[in-house]
Amino acid sequence: MIPLTACRRSIFTLVLTVPAFAMIPSSFGQDESPSVKGVIIPGDVSVYNYSPDDEKGDGFLRTWFEELGVEGAEWYQHVMTLSNPFFEGRAPGLHGNELAAEYVQWNFEQDGLLPAFPKVEGESAWTEFRQPFELPGAGPKVVSSTVIVDGKTLEAGKEFAVLGNSGSGSLTAPIVFAGYAIEEGQDGYSSFAPSSNDDLKGKIALIFRYEPLDEKGNSRWDDRRFSSHASAAAKFEAIANRGALGIIMVTPPDCARARKGLESTTTSRFGDRLDIPCIQLDEVAADALVKSADPQGRSLKTFRLLADEGTAKTVALRTDKPVTIEVETTRGVTETWNVGGVLQGKGTLANEWVIVGAHFDHVGYGYFGADPRNRGKLHPGADDNASGTSAMLVLASRISEQYAAKDAPENLRSILFMGFSAEESGLEGSDFWTKHPSLPTDKINAMVNLDMVGRLRSNDLAVGGTETAEGFMAKLTPIFESSGLTVRADPSGRGPSDHASFYKVGIPVLFLFTGVHDDYHKPTDYGWTVDPRGALKVIDLADELIEMLANDPTKLVFTKSEGKGQDRGYAKVRFGISPGYTDTGKGLHVEGVSENTSASEAGLLAGDVILTWNAAEMNGAADLMTQLKAHAPGDVVKLTVLRGETMLDIAVTLKASEARGG
Repeated sequence: MIPLTACRRSIFTLVLTVPAFAMIPSSFGQDESPSVKGVIIPGDVSVYNYSPDDEKGDGFLRTWFEELGVEGAEWYQHVMTLSNPFFEGRAPGLHGNELAAEYVQWNFEQDGLLPAFPKVEGESAWTEFRQPFELPGAGPKVVSSTVIVDGKTLEAGKEFAVLGNSGSGSLTAPIVFAGYAIEEGQDGYSSFAPSSNDDLKGKIALIFRYEPLDEKGNSRWDDRRFSSHASAAAKFEAIANRGALGIIMVTPPDCARARKGLESTTTSRFGDRLDIPCIQLDEVAADALVKSADPQGRSLKTFRLLADEGTAKTVALRTDKPVTIEVETTRGVTETWNVGGVLQGKGTLANEWVIVGAHFDHVGYGYFGADPRNRGKLHPGADDNASGTSAMLVLASRISEQYAAKDAPENLRSILFMGFSAEESGLEGSDFWTKHPSLPTDKINAMVNLDMVGRLRSNDLAVGGTETAEGFMAKLTPIFESSGLTVRADPSGRGPSDHASFYKVGIPVLFLFTGVHDDYHKPTDYGWTVDPRGALKVIDLADELIEMLANDPTKLVFTKSEGKGQDRGYAKVRFGISPGYTDTGKGLHVEGVSENTSASEAGLLAGDVILTWNAAEMNGAADLMTQLKAHAPGDVVKLTVLRGETMLDIAVTLKASEARGG
């Protein structure tokens, strides 16, 4: 048993419960002599004395983590926890985002940090660990919903759910079965006949989720789970383009790898919001609907088998068995939180500050800031940015002990450790803090940002902001040289992460970043793909940097250093603005414009609001990311821009994105 006083630091047994495939020897779990016959020893076994010899030492994982050290195991445990599916990808608006905030706060409390915020803005007493703020332009909120099938009113949340891409509407119409609603699958498969463009007009389309299944209920097109043809966003677009009045999605019966139960409005933003009602029926209600409305009385399972073979295209059901769907949705606001903990300084520097930050949010189920083909899929966000959040938590624990040590310096600046939310939505959390700071910004010596520090490769690390203070590099150089790392010292204080919010208001910054990779903003950014060994090197360097920033008696003097900033690879092109939300959530607000970029050359200015992009509405940073992914260098896009009270049409020639920092 682990003593209670040692539970938090002695976590090896917890680490052993999670997969660490990226680091386990290839022979792990394999019988070295598979041809040896098993042995049976009958007799009583005492659970108190039974303890077989471990011929391999003490287990590969335990040995590995004990050699790595407690902090390496602790960092890895944090990453595995925050990237667990239970946290739902940590997007604002999801319960997992609130759980992540609670997790960060709990760890701050365990380290003895003090609350960082007042209960009411402007009060002098700090009593709260969280700073709440709202995101306009949030996902839809269901005001009311009614579904009537064969005269029966179904129960919301139990028999049906309104999907996150649903529009509002009230209709009563017959059903047409549209199979898996796949335009073009493998081997010429299609759910639609060549002449079926008008088949759905005036009808409600009933479609299956996922893709054709085999006799065991597994995908016919993918050995692991489902192929890209299962994309729900593409299905809904195909149905809407064919003029359907509404959409009913159903999970195919006996699907072996189906997501259980009904979706929620938050977890089911399958593509862009449509102008028609979109709901999901549970299997029992859908089966009853099909049996009642099909002239032959066939079951939902029978229709699945027809769709699996591709023999049933669009099939009209009885017109005297219409379905009534009434949905009213509205765009609301999403509440989320920055989480802060204070380590009090001492001596003559106690009233000056260092901020150590990392964003704990991610993109949830991929309905923003991700490849549209992955919408509806969980994005764990291990490297981005469970890795940086975990590094911050380890640093908070380590530096708290350093400050409490007997040999600690007499004069130390106070440190505000802060977990930001809504970074993926456009640096919203850090921007909110700089506009509503909980401490005097002229007392801040510097801000250190940890974002994507979980995949150090070839000991190569990017550090941005190295010339955002006078003489900064002279102070940083000996620390970099003693780190043993190859440090790519980027002078710019700009970049697509939270440090940019602090740089914008005149605070020196440092941004630690181990680089992009193939799992960036994808469902494959799993916890077991990170490297605790490399993370510890980054943590050690960050510790040295924070120590210098905390006890150097000379306060840094901010200097402007624009450069180009790190580009994390959102797209092949770079636009060149710092995005934000408007107060109403309509349009994309331009917080700032970088020099020598597509946006600056087109004449965009801070304060502009981009209303449309090639006639498509823009309602936030997520829409910008989606648009950029669809373009190549040299493309010319036409923007409708609101500048003050004047409407402008601006053409922008997109320039190539230059990969930096890794």
